[in-house]
Amino acid sequence: MNQKLGRASMGLKEPVYIWSSASIVGTKEGQGPLGLLFDRVGEEDMFGCKTWEEAESTLQKEAVGMALDKAGLQPEEISFIFAGDLLGQSMATSFGISSFGVPLLGVYGACSTCGESLALGAMAIAGGFADRVVCVTSSHFASAEKEFRFPLEYGNQRPLSASWTVTGSGAFVLGDASFGRTGKARARITGMTVGKIVDYGLKDSMNMGACMAPAAAASLAQHFADFAVGPEEYDKIITGDLGKVGQRVLTDLLGREGYDISGRHMDCGIEIFDGESQDTHAGGSGCGCSAVTLSAYILKQLEEGNWKKVLFMPTGALLSKTSFNEGMSVPGIAHGVVMESCN
Repeated sequence: MNQKLGRASMGLKEPVYIWSSASIVGTKEGQGPLGLLFDRVGEEDMFGCKTWEEAESTLQKEAVGMALDKAGLQPEEISFIFAGDLLGQSMATSFGISSFGVPLLGVYGACSTCGESLALGAMAIAGGFADRVVCVTSSHFASAEKEFRFPLEYGNQRPLSASWTVTGSGAFVLGDASFGRTGKARARITGMTVGKIVDYGLKDSMNMGACMAPAAAASLAQHFADFAVGPEEYDKIITGDLGKVGQRVLTDLLGREGYDISGRHMDCGIEIFDGESQDTHAGGSGCGCSAVTLSAYILKQLEEGNWKKVLFMPTGALLSKTSFNEGMSVPGIAHGVVMESCN
C-alpha cells in the first residue's frame, strides 16, 4: 500500500493517533504566556540533580512517565521509543529513559527532533511495524549553552538575534485507532513531509532563526507541491523555533515562491516567552521548545476544535561545537507533520 506523495511526503491511508502527551518545563518557561498549560513546572532548573545534563535527563524521564500514565500504559506495552536531544551522543536521552527498558531508536535533528520523531513513529505504526510508540525530546538552557556557546559563568552578552534555549521536555504516545482505552485521542496524524538539508552559508550561531528559515521555506514549498495544497489548507502553519528574526526571513522567502503565510504562521519560539518582559531576545529554541508547545497548547486547540487542521514543522540547526569552531556554516532542516482534530 503506497503512501508516498510527491518528492518527500507521505499521506497516511489510516491516521495515526496521538493518544496522550505530557510536558515539563523550567521556571522561566513557567512564567511565560503558556505557563498554566504545562503539566509540570520545575521549582528550580536543576530539578534536584547535580548537573545540568542530569537535569535534562530527568526531564525526559518524567515526561515519558507522565505520558504513559495518561495513556494507562506500562513501558512493556510500548513497541519503540523515538527520542533525541541536543547534547553530544544524545546523552540526555541515554541516561533519561534507560530505566523504561523499551527498545530505543535514537533521533537527531537538532531542534527539529520533535517533528522527526513524530514522523518516524507515525510511519512505524502506519507500516505495521509497531503497535504503540513513544516520541520524546528535550533541551535545557544551561546544558545547551555549555555545549554550543559559552558556559554560564562566562557571563557573555547575547545579541538581539539570539534565541533562548527552552528548558523542557515533551513526550507523546502514538497508536492506531484500535487503542482508545483512555477515550478520545488528542489529535490524529494524517501526513508528513521529510525535510532536506539546506545551507545558505550562514555562520552566526547567535542567529539561529536566520540559519534555519531557508530549510523551513524549502520544506513548506515541497509540502505544498507534494500535497497539491496551499497555505489556506491549514488553520495554522507552525514552525518550531525560528523566533522573530527567522519568522521574517521565512515569510520573505516563501513570498518569493508565491506563498503568503503571514496570516497563518505561528512560531513556538515566539509563543512560549513574553518577548517584552522575559528578555529572551528573538524568542525560544531547542528540542524542547516545539515539543512542550505542541503538548500543552497546540494539541489543546485541536482537542477543543478551535483549529481543525495544522501543519507542525519544527526546524533544526545542524551545527556542532566542532563544526562551529572549525569555521563551518550552519545548515538547517525542517520536518512537517500534518495534524487534524478528532472532533
